Amino acid sequence: MTRVSLHARVALAAALLCALVLLFFWPGVAMYDSVAQYQQVVSGSYYDWHPPAMARLWSLFHGIGWTGQAPMFVLQIGLYWLGLGLIAAALAREGKRIAAIAVLALGLWPPFLGWQAAVLKDAQMAAALLAATGIIGWRRLTGQKPRPIDLVAAVLLLVYATLVRANAVFAAAPLAAGLFVPWTWRRWPVRLGLIAAGTLAVLAVSPSINHHLLRADASGVEATQPIFDMAGIAHRAGPDAAPLLPRAVWAQAEALHCSSSVLWDPYSSGERCGFVQDALDGTSPHAIFAGWTGAIRAHPGAYAAHRIAHWNATMRWFVPWHFPLSIPEAGSEPNDLGLGSPAKAAEPFDKFAGWLANGPLGAPILALAAALAVLALARPASSAAHALAVPLALSAAALETSFLLVSISSDWRYHLWSMLAAWLAAILLLTRPLPRRAARIALTLVLLVGASEFAARLLLPAVGDNYEDLVGAPHGA
Repeated sequence: MTRVSLHARVALAAALLCALVLLFFWPGVAMYDSVAQYQQVVSGSYYDWHPPAMARLWSLFHGIGWTGQAPMFVLQIGLYWLGLGLIAAALAREGKRIAAIAVLALGLWPPFLGWQAAVLKDAQMAAALLAATGIIGWRRLTGQKPRPIDLVAAVLLLVYATLVRANAVFAAAPLAAGLFVPWTWRRWPVRLGLIAAGTLAVLAVSPSINHHLLRADASGVEATQPIFDMAGIAHRAGPDAAPLLPRAVWAQAEALHCSSSVLWDPYSSGERCGFVQDALDGTSPHAIFAGWTGAIRAHPGAYAAHRIAHWNATMRWFVPWHFPLSIPEAGSEPNDLGLGSPAKAAEPFDKFAGWLANGPLGAPILALAAALAVLALARPASSAAHALAVPLALSAAALETSFLLVSISSDWRYHLWSMLAAWLAAILLLTRPLPRRAARIALTLVLLVGASEFAARLLLPAVGDNYEDLVGAPHGA
């Protein structure tokens, strides 16, 4: 009887896990954003509030009669386990049995699985980046050169990931730089400069791609970041600090306690403080941008305090144990589009996943600390695993750092890719011995971050997990 190789057994295990996840969460969870995107698919009318690449891809399945969220659910779960399975199988083939098992275990961590089951752009992005990493990583880790078909597949996945979230380029650019050209620390400033230039170029052309190539109408989404930041500045520096809107508007917002470090949503039209966004109706994007940057220049201290407070919230560093927007939804948003929900068994699973996500091990700040430790310790010239770990850690660190400037909400799901990438990089790092002194220092710093957030969770009063409490009742209700 022929003995099945270890890497084949690992690949089979990944395939079985993929099938089990599909069965357990079938047909996937359609959250509010999912329903909004599917409405575009059904109506054939697209707009850019959510990047239209996902809705356009969804429409291809809808066009051949595969309706509902199931096709996108199958896509993101399949790509998720393809990436993890290829990396785990490659490690197993090279004799790294424990690392291979750790990669599969990482994919099973309940917060990752719970959020990956939601048909959202965050899960699509994470799955596409994982699959691209797995396709190239299989070749690199097993000492092979990627074939042209591997490169084409990875490029398509990276392009899709970049288009499917507005901020995905901060993660995709550093990852691509290390996948297609194996990472070395030689001339690293040049490589980082190219990554920065590529990121700016993508940010510049993305609106044209969305509006012209993907034919999505403008929705005014570009105003959300300025509104969030100007509101934070006005809250800290006074109602005259953001003169794009009349003083009375900011004074009313202050009287209604509109300012929040957690999320932008209270300012959305129809919500409690929607009058702020409504007051900008008819204002040109150029004027909004000028008012935003002018307020930042005039009050840099207030802007910095606002951004740091938000970054702390979204990174879940000094926050209480129960913090909003962490628990994955077990059921779909009520809808009349035929988008169903998983079986009731998903409910206790997702509650447990939310408990873990709220805890110190689920904090993005801990994953960022791990990514920085990988960057400090990895020696890519000595190991293919380390050469793959560096772009993963750099991708995670770049995305998490970008939230200092570009972020309007503290949803846990926004960190799905960066946390996966950081811990995957850590597994790859540990496949070979590390310098003891440097490793002890790095581990101590990571543990200090973990201890500080754990203390905050024990000492700070709970905020609650309810989204409606954060947004509040509509103004005038």
